[in-house]
Amino acid sequence: MWADLARRTNRLVPDASVAAVADALDYLCLAQLYLRDNPLLARPLIPGDVKARPAGHWGVCPPVNRMLAALGPLQAAVPDGYELHVLHGAGHAGPSALAHAYLTGRLGHAYPHLRQGAAGLRELVTGFPLPGIGGEITPMIPGHLHTGGQLGPALAIGQGTVLDAPHRLSLVLIGDGECETGTTAASWLAARALHGTGDHGTVLPVVLLNGLRMGGPSVLSTLDRAELTAYFTGLGHRPVYSDGLDIGQLRRAVAEALGAAQPLGIPGPSSVLVLTLDKGHGAPAPLAGTSAVHKTPLRNPAGVPAEFDALADWLASYQPAQLLTSSGRPRPHLLPALPPPRPKPDCLPAPRGCVAASAKVAAHAVGRPFAQVVPEVLRARAEQGPFRVFSPDELASNRLDLTDDHGYPVPWAVEVLSEELCHAWAQGYTETGRHALVATYEAFAPISLSLIQQQLKHRSMRRHAGLAPLPSLVYLLTSLGWHNTFTHQNPSLTTALLAGGDPTLHVLTPADPGRAAAALTFALRKLGRCTIVVAGKHTIVHHPLETLDEELRHGIATWPHLTHPGPGEPDLILASAGDLPAEALTTLAQRLRAERPGLRLRYVHVHDLTVLAEDGARPLALAPEAFARHFGTRAPIVLATSGHPADIHALLGRRHPGPRLTVLGYRDPGHPVSQTRLLQLCGLDDPGLWQLATTLTDLPKEIPA
Repeated sequence: MWADLARRTNRLVPDASVAAVADALDYLCLAQLYLRDNPLLARPLIPGDVKARPAGHWGVCPPVNRMLAALGPLQAAVPDGYELHVLHGAGHAGPSALAHAYLTGRLGHAYPHLRQGAAGLRELVTGFPLPGIGGEITPMIPGHLHTGGQLGPALAIGQGTVLDAPHRLSLVLIGDGECETGTTAASWLAARALHGTGDHGTVLPVVLLNGLRMGGPSVLSTLDRAELTAYFTGLGHRPVYSDGLDIGQLRRAVAEALGAAQPLGIPGPSSVLVLTLDKGHGAPAPLAGTSAVHKTPLRNPAGVPAEFDALADWLASYQPAQLLTSSGRPRPHLLPALPPPRPKPDCLPAPRGCVAASAKVAAHAVGRPFAQVVPEVLRARAEQGPFRVFSPDELASNRLDLTDDHGYPVPWAVEVLSEELCHAWAQGYTETGRHALVATYEAFAPISLSLIQQQLKHRSMRRHAGLAPLPSLVYLLTSLGWHNTFTHQNPSLTTALLAGGDPTLHVLTPADPGRAAAALTFALRKLGRCTIVVAGKHTIVHHPLETLDEELRHGIATWPHLTHPGPGEPDLILASAGDLPAEALTTLAQRLRAERPGLRLRYVHVHDLTVLAEDGARPLALAPEAFARHFGTRAPIVLATSGHPADIHALLGRRHPGPRLTVLGYRDPGHPVSQTRLLQLCGLDDPGLWQLATTLTDLPKEIPA
């Protein structure tokens, strides 16, 4: 369908219209980078019209502009029920994305002050980089699916967008420097892991072979045409080439590439389009060195006469009056090549009944191990609608049996030995409105840290722009370090994410398999969050569920079966965050109640670590009165966590209880030790906890704050 559509639009829309759009995009990019006045050269350019400190990137704009122009007629002809997405591998083409959104009218729909017209054009050009939108590609620029600021995952994210979406085509613009990243290099071949996993849409990778990365020649540019063909052929792709500025050739290449493109997951070679055009094409050669074309080739045209003359000639060469009217609108001959603004997709319905559904799951899980109840949650979610599980070859190891009656993997669970690919596929899936889960070892999850942080940043920009929330990013961390070899002990993903302070982050530390099942059910129904569920696969101890509703709603609860009733300050407060800490501290609490019956005890379970943050820092942060209700004002506190003790100290911040708080958690032993010895080193063994508790309760009741 896509190839036929491309061939039809090639016949109906003249190349001259598409070429004019490419020129208009080039001109608007330059104008944004350099001009502070006179955006259409209505009068001769003067130094006062030029920005004193040009900022932004020109180098990648020429090839991106040609691709956007060539795709315009195809985008305009997409029939109802089908989607065409453009993904950028890097954010540097911000001027291109803004210029394209302006010409199509999408920018004005999103931001009325940037509507097509003299005022909107002036604001676009002279205000670049635009306050609140920026100068690079962000979710605030309509018409482009943003992938985050990290270089490398765009192809895999594009693959994630078309999973279970046969109606969707995603074109991924990849720089040749980006092809040197491990994630891009893995993405070419890893698509084979998606064979037989469902009915998918199509990805067309477009490699912008411009010869340079930021600091010098790209590795890909050192291959001649025969070597380049052999490289892509070996990866299972059929390259289609388009060279230089010929718009007609590029449009024919797009149609040819679409004709040879296979839907994702279909065995056999699929196409890749390779567009060769020098980086920074069009820049005045005598003045722009090879490194300069990455950003602004002319660094100081306002102050250097030779640069000013070069800029004036460069801008005038596009004849902007032939491309845009005096009121800043595209001339009629550009319109056939420009896609019209399309309405925003419907918002996802707000989730309802999350707590009730999660509590029901937990009640059904009582007395059953992690290996039974958690896979049931995932299977149930898969029956409710589009859903995917991605794991780096660790489902069986994590006791997540997701096979069918014949022992074959279910099609909605995909394993590939790359944490980055699992995250990128999940990101593409959730960014297009579907729910997904990444399940992995706790120790290896930090490999994806930068990708998670970049996705959180880009979702923060979405919120800033007032865009509707998307399905949550959900990670299940199991195979915890407490039961693993020394090299597999690393709970630092949650440490780093908590330090970032993102208000949508929730780190769930359920106390038992039932609560783990409830936490996952809850997380997979919510929108707009990043939820990390930390749950050990070995956990078998269950605790009463009478406070589960409170734990799910508020992230914390006092367990009445281990707490002495009545008002007043207890003698000791025990608080757990995680299943192993809950097992250790409830054992301690039961012994204390039996052997020290006069000791007034309070037991608190922290289901969501973010409740400990300073009041107002996060949505679930405890208000001062609630914090005091759980943690008192004078009693000693022993808080045990499955992660680093430093996480707790950092979260508490200025309301830290001071010396009355003892935090126990994972501490690196420095060398391999037995599981029993690790518990001893961390203070979570039974004798160590008993000694700590009795020592604290033998101290004077008044402890300085």
